Amino acid sequence: MLSTSLKSFAHHVRYFPLWSVLTAVRWRSFDQRSRGLGTTFAAVMRWFPPARLRFDREARRVFPDMSRRDRAALGQQMGRHMGQTLFEIYHVAEFQTQHHKFGISGPGLDALKAAQAAGKGAIIVSGHFGQWEAIRAAVKMHGLESGAVYRPNKNRHYERRIRAGIEAGGMPILATGSVGTRALVRHLRAGGIISILLDEKYAEGVPLPFLGHDALTSLSAAQLALKYDLPMIPAYGIRLEDGNTFRVDFEAPVPHTDSITMTRAFNDSLSARIMENPDQWYWMLRRWDGQ
Repeated sequence: MLSTSLKSFAHHVRYFPLWSVLTAVRWRSFDQRSRGLGTTFAAVMRWFPPARLRFDREARRVFPDMSRRDRAALGQQMGRHMGQTLFEIYHVAEFQTQHHKFGISGPGLDALKAAQAAGKGAIIVSGHFGQWEAIRAAVKMHGLESGAVYRPNKNRHYERRIRAGIEAGGMPILATGSVGTRALVRHLRAGGIISILLDEKYAEGVPLPFLGHDALTSLSAAQLALKYDLPMIPAYGIRLEDGNTFRVDFEAPVPHTDSITMTRAFNDSLSARIMENPDQWYWMLRRWDGQ
């Protein structure tokens, strides 16, 4: 009982700073609140040593010749983007109604529509890059709906808010694990669309190049695409310079070959996007830990 109470208290303590910021700015406009949380996260990346050092370790791996000052600036800008992204996820229902913010293009969108017209499912693959919920917003703007696979947060307060936001973006929402995988297969076989972020470390995965270094990567998306003859479409929601508008790019489906080749092609695609906009990837994922 004591350990449960301590855990509950710890959850409150960790969530309180974010709750305080969101509460303090709740009367402002959507864009002002988004920028406010972005400013808060940028400050955390500057002044909170554990976050700053964790970022620096990962960025130095990929950019060994970048100066310490430039890495610090990159970390703060990443924090700004991630703060805005988190705010938008918490408020996805409102975010998705702001159609003027989204510029949508790319051959993958036509492939997605063609699959749906044929009664087939589709798999959208992306990463913790830009505003990934902008992808599902773009899908919804075209009269479709994409579910999502997500990893539950251990903090019950974050979990409640994030889960509610993701659900507002499209259904079904499927947690990682065997139960979620079975539901995912049923959804795809019934002709549904699912969005999967493939840039988290997967302990049972295969080491594949990512940003120039091998990273344990799940092959599940490619395996499902091959098994059920579905398009696997890389897509990215890139935050534009003003911070509040997005370019949503749907790339051409990854050609069906084998699961390793297809997943490697996606890793290459996402790596290229990150190198173009390194401040828009969430470097705190511990992508290469223990390798």
